[in-house]
Amino acid sequence: MNYLDELNAAQRAAVEYNDGPQLVIAGAGSGKTRVLTYKIAYLLEHGVHAGNILALTFTNKAAREMKSRIANLVGEQVARYLWMGTFHSICTRILRQEAELIGYTRDFTIYDTTDSKSVIKHIVKDMQLDEKTYKPSVVLSRISLAKNQLLSPTSYSSNRDYTMQDRFARIPEVSRIYAEYNRRLKACNAMDFDDLLFMTNTLFKNHVEVLCKYQEFFRYILVDEYQDTNYSQYLIVKRLAEPENLICVVGDDAQSIYSFRGANIENILTFQKGYANAQLFKLERNYRSTQTIVNAANSLIRHNRGQIPKAVYSELALGDRLQLSTYMSDRDEGKAVAQQVKLLHRQGYDYESIAVLYRTNAQSRVIEDELRHLGIPYRIYGGMSFYQRKEIKDAIAYFRLAVNPHDNEAFARVINYPLRGIGDTTVMKVREAARLAACSMMEVICNPEAAKLDVSAATQKKFTAFAEMINGFSARVATTDAYEFASDVMRETGVLREAKADTTQEGKDRLENLEEMLAGIHEFVDQRLREDNAFVPMTEFLSEVSLLTDQDEKQEDNQPRITLLTVHAAKGLEFKVAFIVGLEENLFPSQFCQAPKEIEEERRLLYVAITRAMERCYLTNARQRFRNGQTQFSSPSRFLKDIDTCYVQQTQAMSSYTPQPLKVHTSTTSISSSSSSLSSNGKLKSVSKQVGSSTTKTRKEVRSEWKKQDRVVHKVFGAGTVLDVYHENDNDKIDIQFDNVGKKTLLLTYAKLTRE
Repeated sequence: MNYLDELNAAQRAAVEYNDGPQLVIAGAGSGKTRVLTYKIAYLLEHGVHAGNILALTFTNKAAREMKSRIANLVGEQVARYLWMGTFHSICTRILRQEAELIGYTRDFTIYDTTDSKSVIKHIVKDMQLDEKTYKPSVVLSRISLAKNQLLSPTSYSSNRDYTMQDRFARIPEVSRIYAEYNRRLKACNAMDFDDLLFMTNTLFKNHVEVLCKYQEFFRYILVDEYQDTNYSQYLIVKRLAEPENLICVVGDDAQSIYSFRGANIENILTFQKGYANAQLFKLERNYRSTQTIVNAANSLIRHNRGQIPKAVYSELALGDRLQLSTYMSDRDEGKAVAQQVKLLHRQGYDYESIAVLYRTNAQSRVIEDELRHLGIPYRIYGGMSFYQRKEIKDAIAYFRLAVNPHDNEAFARVINYPLRGIGDTTVMKVREAARLAACSMMEVICNPEAAKLDVSAATQKKFTAFAEMINGFSARVATTDAYEFASDVMRETGVLREAKADTTQEGKDRLENLEEMLAGIHEFVDQRLREDNAFVPMTEFLSEVSLLTDQDEKQEDNQPRITLLTVHAAKGLEFKVAFIVGLEENLFPSQFCQAPKEIEEERRLLYVAITRAMERCYLTNARQRFRNGQTQFSSPSRFLKDIDTCYVQQTQAMSSYTPQPLKVHTSTTSISSSSSSLSSNGKLKSVSKQVGSSTTKTRKEVRSEWKKQDRVVHKVFGAGTVLDVYHENDNDKIDIQFDNVGKKTLLLTYAKLTRE
């Protein structure tokens, strides 16, 4: 059978047109890859030599898969000559051939991100700038942005917008660093990833004869995911396609979600203006999702003004409506998702076919906790388990060291975090001195002479300051609850301050993760107080975390699991069932996105999320979420109003998931109930409590500084009004109606109340 017969009418028309510039708008699940593959095969069959076809993708995986499919159609011997790969790989091939023209040799080195950060770190040090302010990740992000806009160091320094942004961010010397960074790379005959695009543009601009050679060489150009191109990539394609403009770009403006990487949606929106006589083809049939899911996504995205109109449709089953659920808290949300996953699995859905999508990585913690609680296996796609993330492990290392100053691994992890000017060589000296003296590394820096540690006076001063700080934390472990302790450590060490200073997307993610960790500790303390009304030290939290980490490490790789991932990471994937959690204002859309264009991109992001679902889609949000060190009340995402109600079924809000205190009965019947506690070996065990047989309520008045109607503040539950103060069952108690969490009964001894 002719492979063209496998295409629908719109797909076939896009494949067969090859007479000029062509824009193929491929809606979600519309068979974009098949169209690209068959189009290249069609060109080969109609006389275009494989070596004259340039196909540009955004991942090496996509290029390999497409080339393999083409080989199956036309044969390996033909397909092998195709120029197919990522922008960076194709530009590298060109630059290897032409490097001498721009002052490099053909064997130039390509620096990865780690290499680049190392160079910047040394430049900052050599320029005697503040290393905490001029963080390599921040500076590199600014340089990368400039290069993708084709701004040289000279152009950058004279660009008012960029220099003003740098001054506002308190990094006014970025332009000087940029110039020195380029100088050092050139001296090493090296380019970074952004240079591969920048230098290719420079080559084509300054050497017209070279540009003409490649224009003649590449007779037909195809670009995948065109909505994700930046200015530098756009210009490379534009120059190579001239003068015949035999170019086909494929993409979906509704799935343009990478502006933080420099992608410019205008490249696809204005394609027809930039290429005379460009033909537009629309692939509007969705082969992935049910009619209801497709219609819901359409009703959402039509609210965007900046788009190419299209009418995506599905001929699959009508399918269920999207399920929208609102919960009292993020913990309720996580619990409900886990329970629904369990139910779906019982109904026949494989774990592999289910995904939970969220806006930020930090949201995975609560979901992970609840999945583990129900024994549901999961994987973090494109990431790692929450407690395995570097910033979380760093923070926990501080807690470990405060609890146990002899913990050498925790010591080595944080001694120079945040940066204190203590290098790896010095740390190795301390480790070796500790080994020889048979003591801990902390003991070495506290008594360097006894351990025969040879370091400068300046270094010893840094060691002394560090030791005093840790000793101060250690003195508070037994008297400060885990949440208050963790908050103090994160603030006093400068960890939070450093995270806040990093304005890159990665920096924002790290800050959110640290804040989510504090939220988790707050929740842990809250739960223990509700269950036992007892003091909760950091040691208990560390025991809990170590247990969870051990469970993570024991997971078998080949076990079917549900997938947890950010919406950005989900693009290009599909699942029978998708849960989209955290649909709240300032979360989805993000609090960092306020401008109209940013809101439109956030709406596109939700469009991408919904269209990952094949059969069922669940939307959830919470009325309150612990963020930024406090419980914050949330309002539903504005995007929920954009989805036509006929495609959504809203379920009743779940009541707050709060472990209820055990009721004490006055009858003589013995009532047994179970609760969880940690056994001596740190594992959870079931404890049976017998109540009621010998316990009766004998409430008496008690003298206290607190009276009925007093307004008080509790460090966990917040503000509230005193209802009663009394003595009962050998304990002084206080009943408080809290504004946020309702009525609580606390032991006066541990309440630690302050007046509002």
